[in-house]
Amino acid sequence: MLGKYINWRWALYFLLFGFWSLWLIQQRVASFDNHIVDNCLQDIKGQRPAVLVLGARVDGGENVSPVFADRLDMAASLYESGLVRKILISGDHGTVFYNEVGAGKDYLLEKNVAAEDIFLDHAGFDTYDSIYRAKNVFHLDKMLISTQDFHLLRSLYIAKRLNVKAWGCRADKRYYANIKYMTRREWLASIKAWLDINLGSTSKFLGPIIDIEGDGQQTWN
Repeated sequence: MLGKYINWRWALYFLLFGFWSLWLIQQRVASFDNHIVDNCLQDIKGQRPAVLVLGARVDGGENVSPVFADRLDMAASLYESGLVRKILISGDHGTVFYNEVGAGKDYLLEKNVAAEDIFLDHAGFDTYDSIYRAKNVFHLDKMLISTQDFHLLRSLYIAKRLNVKAWGCRADKRYYANIKYMTRREWLASIKAWLDINLGSTSKFLGPIIDIEGDGQQTWN
């Protein structure tokens, strides 16, 4: 009986330690909320090289979802206001049948963003890859990030830990039907981000350096 009691006691200690560790990770990620700008169009001072638009679902492989549309709209507003020179769309283009970045590019062209100022990162399969490649492929060490509030903390945590000077621009423009699911998903995604950082993960795909000050159309194919 004593042996069983000791085993259960250590199992409980292990469980509590695990929950405590996970709580600490969440607090660490949340500590970067001071890099979120309440109103980027009014409060950002000076021009940045680019805004990173983090990809989101496209319906039918080509129609941007409301979440993605709002991120793109925020980027277009920053561009039109002269706060950024370029827009980098990073997302999933893993097959010929699904192309987040291509759909985002077409959306921005309809917003009259100059073609040469739209850059596409076809291998931004998750947030870590998108930011890692923004730094190591596009050589962005300073940028704005356009995404929704629930996603900004993790994005900024990754950026700062990768030594990128980033500021977050809230793209929340409406109520999203699946916001509760997306918020819950962030809890696990934050743990993955912490592991990626502390294990020194690299992007699966890198490739040649791309000059963000050049013509973005070179990245469209």
